[in-house]
Amino acid sequence: MAQGLPYYEKFTEKYPTVFDLAHAAEEEVLRLWQGLGYYSRGRNLHATARYIAGELGGSFPSSFSGLVQLKGIGAYTAAAIASFAYKEKVAAIDGNAIRVITRLYKIDKPVDAPATLEEIREIARELISTVEPDLYNQAMMEFGAMLCTPKSPKCEICPVQAECLSFPQKDFLRIPYKSKKTKVLDRSLHYLVPEHQGNFFMKQRTGADIWQNLFDFPETEPEELPALLKSLNAGPAHTFPPVTHILSHRKLTIFFTHCTLPGKDIALDGAWFTPEEVEKLAKPKVIVDFFSRMQADHH
Repeated sequence: MAQGLPYYEKFTEKYPTVFDLAHAAEEEVLRLWQGLGYYSRGRNLHATARYIAGELGGSFPSSFSGLVQLKGIGAYTAAAIASFAYKEKVAAIDGNAIRVITRLYKIDKPVDAPATLEEIREIARELISTVEPDLYNQAMMEFGAMLCTPKSPKCEICPVQAECLSFPQKDFLRIPYKSKKTKVLDRSLHYLVPEHQGNFFMKQRTGADIWQNLFDFPETEPEELPALLKSLNAGPAHTFPPVTHILSHRKLTIFFTHCTLPGKDIALDGAWFTPEEVEKLAKPKVIVDFFSRMQADHH
């Protein structure tokens, strides 16, 4: 909440209506999004605004089935919007709700199996059918976030402890569980940071990865670095201590080698930017942090 709210305020101030957001340039939207991560969500938000403004005449869908068709809106978000905005009796199944239901009913099966998820949904549909849907969904989220927490749940003050099937034998200690662990891949990135008279050479990322259309630096391999620096007639080069950046399924170790060039002639993809231009570019958080670090070093 604390991280997201200032972004929400910035977005609604800059784009008061769905039409304003629809007419904005993607780069401008990504620049506002910068620092939140999950950039595909920023792109989806923009694409959906364009679709609503252009195809639906600015009318937001008012049912779960309509909402779930929108780009970037999955079953959970669609259910949350439908229940909170339109009082539709549809359960929002997030990690909290999964944890509460599997423990309460002692569902001793891997929660990443489609059949288990369907069983959880069926129970949630039954539970929400007789109550106010927005209150039910809010309560489930709060219950999972505050009482039925992943580690050391507060069973002693739980209002449904007497009905919880996983409480007597302490099964809640291992429920819920998944059948397979997501393997975190280690990857290293080596950036060359060329500078000429205070200007920086940067490139825009293409390719369908998480940083698509954002700006970073030319990449190199450690073994190619000496030859590359020589070919650029680079002045003294300085490699900063590596930084670690954790993404959902990836651990990146990032190296930055800064070098000063005698001229702007450079046989790499990209362009030169003044510090003011760099500030306006949409960049991954690691690049923003790097510039802060460089400024700190200069001072």
